[in-house]
Amino acid sequence: MTTVAVPPGARDVGSFVPSVQGLRGIAALSVLMDHFYDMPKGGVYDIPNPGFLPPLWPWLQSVINVGGHGVELFFMISGFLIPASLVRHGSLPKFFFDRVLRIMPVFVVLHLALFVIGPIIGYKFFRGIDVGSYLGIFFANLFFVQDALGLPIAQQNAWTLTYEWAFYIWFALSFAALQVGGRLLAAPLVLLGLACVLHWPITAFFCIGMLFSAVDFRINIPGRTGLVLGLICGAAMYASLVLFHPFVGLLPGFLLFGMVLARGSGIGNALGTPALQYVGKISYSLYLVHPFVLFPLQVIGLKLVAIGVDRWLLWSAFILLGLVMSLAASAISYELIEVRLRRWLDNAFRGWLFRPLGKVEHSV
Repeated sequence: MTTVAVPPGARDVGSFVPSVQGLRGIAALSVLMDHFYDMPKGGVYDIPNPGFLPPLWPWLQSVINVGGHGVELFFMISGFLIPASLVRHGSLPKFFFDRVLRIMPVFVVLHLALFVIGPIIGYKFFRGIDVGSYLGIFFANLFFVQDALGLPIAQQNAWTLTYEWAFYIWFALSFAALQVGGRLLAAPLVLLGLACVLHWPITAFFCIGMLFSAVDFRINIPGRTGLVLGLICGAAMYASLVLFHPFVGLLPGFLLFGMVLARGSGIGNALGTPALQYVGKISYSLYLVHPFVLFPLQVIGLKLVAIGVDRWLLWSAFILLGLVMSLAASAISYELIEVRLRRWLDNAFRGWLFRPLGKVEHSV
């Protein structure tokens, strides 16, 4: 049996770090904030109006616009959690089985709902679509290859899952190659990873998480000083992603994540508040579900602005109702799909897929 050394940072992964959960909540809320700005602009059906977004100060537009970069926070978290998760599972099949259980149930439920309801209401690319194109887009999105095939993306936020799955597969293969054949066998996969980072720079944020998973280094700055410095690093990371280049955002992202992981740090304590802990718990559902919740509100807003309703009133109502309804829908999705359906699938398939055949030694 191959003995696998647990990464030094794995003790944080195995013992649950509340600040990481809180950071998940911030990432999901920042993407939601971006859609509060983007969706009121219009672009639904053929409604002839410019949307119901009121005139905003340029600085406020810039602040809201950075929200979409919450995905880089998700990438850092995945880079931190996945290495120790693979070691903990002890085998590639079990690791990928749990990844499927974590990622796919919510995605598939929403995917099926979209492809059933979309043609009925004439949503985007469903208007006038033929059966062949429908099936092609359906399966391409189901397996996250729509971009590679040049096909439309169905779920608005699911593009990031392509990167997540690519990272899971790359890391698992690299880890297995290193264990079986040493550095020589793993070298081509490492070079492939480097090429991907250069071609898709946002994937470099996985590397920050991987680095902290491999070392004990943390940045512990307690109290208000730690909170302020953490907020400054977070703002600098977001600003760098918009104004400069993802590689420029790596340094403030590194400093931010180092402070988040330090137990007792000012920013870590702030992220551990009960409200952010709950939002972090339902963050995956919130990330995928909220566009479905906001869509009918968007359509209603576009119709109301066309008959003269004030844009500030509509946008305020869109944000308030959208936030409340998104959190409620995500809580329901978390409970019914992420907890109950996932538990049922786990009980139904784990024993069948991994039934014991005598004493078996697993190696990665």
